[in-house]
Amino acid sequence: MAKTKSTYFCQNCGAQSARWIGKCPSCNEWNTYVEEIVSRGDDAKTPGIASTSTQRASKPQLISEINLSEQHRIAVYDKELSRVLGGGLVPGSLVLFGGEPGIGKSTLMLQVALHMKNLKVLYVSGEESEQQIRMRAERIGKAPSNSPKGGEPVLQNFGDCYILAETSTQNLFKQIEVLQPNLLIVDSIQTLHSAHIESSPGSVSQIRECTSELMRYAKESGTTVFLIGHITKDGSLAGPKVLEHMVDTVLQFEGDRNHVYRLLRTTKNRFGSTNELGIYEMQGSGLREVTNPSEILITAREELVSGVAIAATMEGLRPMLIETQALVSSAAYGTPQRSSTGFDLRRLAMLLAVLEKRCGFRLGIKDVFLNIAGGIKVEDPGIDLALVCAVLSSNEDMPISPKVCFAGEVGLSGEIRPVNRVDQRISEAEKLGFEHIFISKYNKKGLELKNYHIKITMVGKIEEVFSLLFG
Repeated sequence: MAKTKSTYFCQNCGAQSARWIGKCPSCNEWNTYVEEIVSRGDDAKTPGIASTSTQRASKPQLISEINLSEQHRIAVYDKELSRVLGGGLVPGSLVLFGGEPGIGKSTLMLQVALHMKNLKVLYVSGEESEQQIRMRAERIGKAPSNSPKGGEPVLQNFGDCYILAETSTQNLFKQIEVLQPNLLIVDSIQTLHSAHIESSPGSVSQIRECTSELMRYAKESGTTVFLIGHITKDGSLAGPKVLEHMVDTVLQFEGDRNHVYRLLRTTKNRFGSTNELGIYEMQGSGLREVTNPSEILITAREELVSGVAIAATMEGLRPMLIETQALVSSAAYGTPQRSSTGFDLRRLAMLLAVLEKRCGFRLGIKDVFLNIAGGIKVEDPGIDLALVCAVLSSNEDMPISPKVCFAGEVGLSGEIRPVNRVDQRISEAEKLGFEHIFISKYNKKGLELKNYHIKITMVGKIEEVFSLLFG
């Protein structure tokens, strides 16, 4: 019989200790260590998964002698998810999908499961029953049609999607061995528990063990596995930090509940870029892909208002035009306020200091409020020029033409620095009907101006932009 061992785990970072300690030496959090009973036998094996050592003997090989068999990615109907993953699903990959409660994680994964053609999909839920998932499928799917026998309505035009309400990994792998799915979706990893660990579901040791079993299954069978994970109150993925190291891809689903748009980002991707961004719109019938986010993020106004400027930004390989809004007013309580939504507050303070020191604008005694329209968060420094122009427009109370956009980074000396992929930014602005764009004069190298029908103005200082816009 296996010896029972009691170990203390940090519930924040997953660090292990032989005794209880008040402050975790890894993450410096207090009172996070919890005692967990760990019992693992030497002959414990996961049902349904054959041990690798019994199937083949691993031998070191020269890298030039390894047989390279081309593996095609599995196409996904969802173009936004496919872009973020790097072009589709990689066979045998393990994907961790995290997000806040109610943001739409289960809805998006169920949509993917229902629309995978010619693939056998197993959707495992530890949080909902089969009837609840069926109700959600009818809501987000196509309109159900009545059965010819007068029975319950059935869903049409969906692939082979199987639903399993189970929390035990041992029972799960028994069903997997019978069904042999091509895609496995687990909702969520915090609800699974393994009989090899005597701690409660959601604990550090249970999450680590269940993920390890699923990872071993994915690598040995070549099946793509999606793990839906919870996040903590500070926005990080719940469970041990080693969980993010074990998986191949980490996706983050984020957004504001007061807005209908959801952003899908990747923080880790072994098979693609980590700079891609997917945008969805939450509707009553599920999540809708947003193919052209620029038209949504720019507000249509009937009259000109001050403090609004359009920025040409890049999210990965996707060009977007977003609306930046600024409000500059006199400080009512003596101490000026600085507030920013969707943009780094420290970078806003730096831009205001540049305007104060280098350009002579007296903004130190005024309140400055900044907002990125649409509820998205932008980290591209290429929107600096648009933010500066929005602040100056509000300060002077003079509107900027809605047909003008900006793409440039502002340096500490007040110069307009070049940005990457400026040709894509210009093409996107021209496609959306803009007539004028301001860019850095240092972006002129390698740029063919004759290929564009939009007016391109190259500037080197903030003062030049101010004189051209406001006289």
